Amino acid sequence: MISYGKQNISQKDIDNVIEVLKSDFLTQGPTIENFERYVANYCGAKYAVAVTNATSALHIACLAAGLKKGDILWTSPNTFVASANCGLYCGADIDFVDIDDNTYNMSIAELEQKLKETKIKPKVVIPVHFAGQSCDMLRLKELAEKYGFMIIEDASHATGADYLKTKIGSCQYSDMTVFSFHPVKIVTTGEGGMVLTNSKELYDKLILFRSHGITRNKDFMKRESDGPWYYEQVDLGFNYRMTDIQAALGISQMARIDEFVAKRRYLANRYNELLKNMPLKLPYQSQNTNSSWHIYVVRADFSKLKITKQELFAKMREKGINLNLHYIPVHTQPYYIKLGFNKGDFPISEKYYEEVFTLPLFYDLTDKQQEYVVKCLGGILKNA
Repeated sequence: MISYGKQNISQKDIDNVIEVLKSDFLTQGPTIENFERYVANYCGAKYAVAVTNATSALHIACLAAGLKKGDILWTSPNTFVASANCGLYCGADIDFVDIDDNTYNMSIAELEQKLKETKIKPKVVIPVHFAGQSCDMLRLKELAEKYGFMIIEDASHATGADYLKTKIGSCQYSDMTVFSFHPVKIVTTGEGGMVLTNSKELYDKLILFRSHGITRNKDFMKRESDGPWYYEQVDLGFNYRMTDIQAALGISQMARIDEFVAKRRYLANRYNELLKNMPLKLPYQSQNTNSSWHIYVVRADFSKLKITKQELFAKMREKGINLNLHYIPVHTQPYYIKLGFNKGDFPISEKYYEEVFTLPLFYDLTDKQQEYVVKCLGGILKNA
């Protein structure tokens, strides 16, 4: 079965993990800091905080931003639910900005119009770099400076991607950036995430929220230390710590990130050529971006085909190919319907959902497998 995505684990990855397993530190040891430093240096950011997953990364980023009850977070409907849920975890309200019909990222035009029309402005905006392509961060930063909101980039898809010739994660246009290291992402730690920032103030808060709100730093303590064992809980934090085992895998994976991204770009370009004569809308790339291609999505107008999306998925699976779909618009989920959202609120995202599906794309996908995927898809659509 050809899956839509999966990890690549090398012998070097295995050796790195075994080395940590034989060491004195399985967690809260030096490997985590080494991993954080590696990613920060690669992206050009000052600070990085490794955590259990991208969801916890989004959560502590929102907490560090001061998001709380009475505040509002805006994000894209075309994302995984965690991009919105993180605001709810903080007690804030959630709203969405519809997507651009070409990039499938948050529409900056829609964002600007909504900012002009809405009396209560967001405290935090989370743009999602969908599929690995950056949002228009320069324009977003200009709007943030004008309207006074903070930016947390959800770059879960975009490790290794570029925007205006700078690495995603540099935080040049944002307050914080979040990465995911889930097995289907560009690099993996099994489960894992990270927050990057250039702000020492935000970094100190992220460190606190990652580990129970506890500190051993005398600068943050409220009382004199009782001795070398002493620590204080100075805020309400969480146990979102990554292990050294995961960090060891992350370091080894990061050593190959450019190789991973280059292969994905090669496969994406190949899809563009192989699919160009099919009745599909292929991915659009802005001239200011260079995607890391976490996923490759295409759109089909099923109203003009004699096949439903469900039938297409079933027929491809019969041929040993697992398609996927990214994403069901968050505002149409039952939980968000209960919060007051309705179908029809964000029509571009909803139209996109009706047409989109995700083709297999991962480092180990061979040319022969990719050609088989395209052949099977073409045959099904031709007979539809």
